[in-house]
Amino acid sequence: MNTTELQKVKQRYNIVGNCDGLNRAIDIAMQVAPTDLSVLIIGESGVGKEIIPRIIHDNSPRRREKYFAINCGSIPEGTIDSELFGHEKGSFTGAIGESEGYFGVANKGTIFLDEVGELPLATQARLLRVLETGEYIRVGGQKIMKTDVRIVAATNVNMRKAISEGRFREDLYYRLNTIPVQIPPLRDRGEDIILLFRLFAMQMAEKYHLPKITLTDEAKTAMLKYKWPGNVRQLKNITEQMSVLSENRVIDGQAIRKFIPEDAESMQLAPMSTSGSHSFESEREILYKILYELRGNVSDMRREINNLKKQIDTLRGTGVTAHGNTALPSIIADGGAGIGAQVRTTPPVQDAVAEEISEPESLNLDDLGRQMVEKALERNGGNRKKAAKELGISDRTLYRRIKQYGLDKQ
Repeated sequence: MNTTELQKVKQRYNIVGNCDGLNRAIDIAMQVAPTDLSVLIIGESGVGKEIIPRIIHDNSPRRREKYFAINCGSIPEGTIDSELFGHEKGSFTGAIGESEGYFGVANKGTIFLDEVGELPLATQARLLRVLETGEYIRVGGQKIMKTDVRIVAATNVNMRKAISEGRFREDLYYRLNTIPVQIPPLRDRGEDIILLFRLFAMQMAEKYHLPKITLTDEAKTAMLKYKWPGNVRQLKNITEQMSVLSENRVIDGQAIRKFIPEDAESMQLAPMSTSGSHSFESEREILYKILYELRGNVSDMRREINNLKKQIDTLRGTGVTAHGNTALPSIIADGGAGIGAQVRTTPPVQDAVAEEISEPESLNLDDLGRQMVEKALERNGGNRKKAAKELGISDRTLYRRIKQYGLDKQ
């Protein structure tokens, strides 16, 4: 696509920017539009992925048919099959009539599946069948329905990782990813950041009849250095905040720090505080600590039950009841002292059944326990008292664990 044609597309869809990554994405969209190939748009949240399927549909033979944009992450798992593929009357509570679903209504048109990585696995299987054969079955139905729909999908998740974790079907990924389109994050678009700021500032000035805000060179440098984790969406929100809240319509370096973090390399929208003296390196380590504490609780409970059983056995052998009284006859007077007295012997102690709690074999945590103790000691410079406090166990328990794992010999 030549420069003139590219600029016409940008003007039509109000696209601002000249970076190579963005131009390449638009070029691919225009080339694939006349075909029926599936397209997968990949990019971070807030980069503007929704404009690409619109370009594809408007420049395809289906442009006079219906176009639906569906956010898969916003539809509850229990109803998404019905929303996409329709349902029969009475197929579930509240199904007072039949529904065609998006794939029925959009026949001959285009469906944009945003956040496709959030689809449940069962729905993914249905979608794969539609992509391969154009066939689907409504929820609660038996009749095979046919549809002719162009599917464009988008995701902001790492699909390779989702596949390896079993959250997304590999065959569906390859079926959707016939033509991949990568949308660059805002931090990689250079001067496009300033161009987008000017657009949003102008829109705010016109909409609310405000003086337009501008940036000094120092403020522009701060904008270009910031990493923009929220991408274009975040830039628009911050521009709107500055347009409304700034008394001075010229934003300098000091004023802009009120709206974006001072750390230019920061990827955080706001500072995050952590409680306690230790910040865990990963979620897995947090889970390990919880499991380790659970293991200690189970072991302590089992030891207490065994001690209780021993005490009961000892009491049986000495003839002492559970209440601490000897098993001597008790005289109960009936009608007067020594007159008509009845003799009753206190019944023997009932058998106490204490079910021993054992650790499931599937939770073999010996290696895990050793790892947690080693890490705690390492983080605290070998100080056992501090390590025990971090692990949430007593000094004695930690000492026993050290001997159990042979760490005292290292």
